[in-house]
Amino acid sequence: MENWGFIRDKLDIKILILFILEKLPQPVEAATLADLALFDGGFTWFDYTDCLAELVKTGHVTEEAGKYAITDKGRRNVDTVSSSLPYTVRAKAERLAAPVAAAMRRSSMIETAVEPGAKGGATVSLRLSDGVGEIVSMRLAVPDEDQARAIEKRFRAGAEDIYNGIIGLLTE
Repeated sequence: MENWGFIRDKLDIKILILFILEKLPQPVEAATLADLALFDGGFTWFDYTDCLAELVKTGHVTEEAGKYAITDKGRRNVDTVSSSLPYTVRAKAERLAAPVAAAMRRSSMIETAVEPGAKGGATVSLRLSDGVGEIVSMRLAVPDEDQARAIEKRFRAGAEDIYNGIIGLLTE
């Protein structure tokens, strides 16, 4: 079966992987990276995994706990050669990586933790930063760990709205 994509040789696959990793602010899980890289249709999963393994072996990419990140060496190399990828491939890779990168940046600004309470119950810690500094931090005592986990989940899903609600209540 003939492949129809623009990316066909191993060097281009490696450049594409590095190009995508450079767009992401944090290490990315293997499945997410594969989803981002395999859009072209010009190469197979096996080609992709071989190239990723070679990039790790050569020190262009690091792998830790199933997550991949570009190294300084990889960043220098992709800056030099990324223009060799067809424009349409670069544009689509950027378009696909943008929401993943935005979700990563948002997630890195939200911190939560649940601790068992000293006299039963639990304490949930919630923090939100704006990328420069912490904008809200609170610790709540709750009756049990299930409620703490529910609060933690709701805060992660809507931290910005919760912050705005708190500010609204305090400034009215």
